[in-house]
Amino acid sequence: MQDEKGETSAGSLIETDAVVVGAGPVGLFQVFQLGLLEIHAHVIDALPYAGGQPVELYPDKPIYDIPGLPVCTGRELADRLLEQIKPFHADFHLEQEVVQVQPQADGRFDVSTSKGTRLRTKTIFIAAGVGAFQPRPLKVGGLEKFDNTQLFYRVPVPSRFSGKRLVIVGGGDSALDWAAHFAEHEAHRALSVTLIHRRDSFQAAPATVSKVKDLCDRGAMEFIVGQVTGFEETADRLSAIEVTGPDAETRMVPADMLLVFFGLSPRLGPIADWGLDIERKQLRVDTETFSTNVPGIFAVGDINTYPGKKKLILCGFHECALAAFGAAPIVFPDRNVMLQYTTTSPRLHKALGVSPLGQD
Repeated sequence: MQDEKGETSAGSLIETDAVVVGAGPVGLFQVFQLGLLEIHAHVIDALPYAGGQPVELYPDKPIYDIPGLPVCTGRELADRLLEQIKPFHADFHLEQEVVQVQPQADGRFDVSTSKGTRLRTKTIFIAAGVGAFQPRPLKVGGLEKFDNTQLFYRVPVPSRFSGKRLVIVGGGDSALDWAAHFAEHEAHRALSVTLIHRRDSFQAAPATVSKVKDLCDRGAMEFIVGQVTGFEETADRLSAIEVTGPDAETRMVPADMLLVFFGLSPRLGPIADWGLDIERKQLRVDTETFSTNVPGIFAVGDINTYPGKKKLILCGFHECALAAFGAAPIVFPDRNVMLQYTTTSPRLHKALGVSPLGQD
């Protein structure tokens, strides 16, 4: 997938029209809607790549409710959105979080990140999903010393797990999807795959559950009902996982690699200190412009709340369009911003680098 980074030297102040916090599908589409109105954006995200939750949690899982795309994966959706925003040359600041927002006397905001990036912006668009993602950890004392060497909470490079004795813990879509992947994918096949869940029912798509059960029946992987209660190590390396079953019996499962999928714990982080109207860890917005209670700060996607809110990517895309038009008078106070259509507007054709239909 495309890796877009518009990095600048830490400490230098960057002046811009807009800062988008979050590079998930809604954040990327916000960049597009702003670009159509000639509003340049800088994008900040804590992950090392654009794409947000779909790429982080289900990169290869099909999505069926994106308009005009009968089916696409999370990774494909991110790639298409990145391709769509190319004409607007957004600057990306990845692997960093916003740590401070300071209102200025002229109505602008100074934004600082965890890596020392400093921006002065006329508008801010919070598209951070449910906030900053933190994986829910497996709470077994001492296991944390294997973090990012043998214990993982996501799959950074699938090939890293091939040929290994792999133990996967969890009962949701991510756990079952990856268990099936490493049990049957030729290029990434593990030496053995053991799925552990505290009960014999799952919170995953029925088709995925059926696939996992079939793989277990064929001996391609194993499923154990129980919880991880300990581990063994050999020469400072994780070598086995202790599993305690419902009957209180324990067994040791050989393991070279441990993948844990307990879901992500959302947290607002510094956003909670920005003086915004918050309701149950979500930001209340005006549905005419998707502005928060602070003029110049907008919220789109799963981070916001309003009567009738539906947490769908489609709804987030709609919110982006209205938020962009809500921001235009702030960015261009002396300009009458008119609604134009990409099918007919010469200005938009020029901005997008395309020719009108029927012309070379």
